[in-house]
Amino acid sequence: MDSGLILLVFLAFLFAWGLNRVRRMLRFGPLAYAGVMITFMIVMLAVWGQTMR
Repeated sequence: MDSGLILLVFLAFLFAWGLNRVRRMLRFGPLAYAGVMITFMIVMLAVWGQTMR
């Protein structure tokens, strides 16, 4: 497995954990949380795809 992909998975878990804490403070709904996570995943996959070129 590519080490960059492993790092991105770790960063995604770290981001989700941090976002969950912020979501509780700002009282985000589940739709806003899902939207932020989907956007984060798309951006991270795009960054990882650029490094594969």
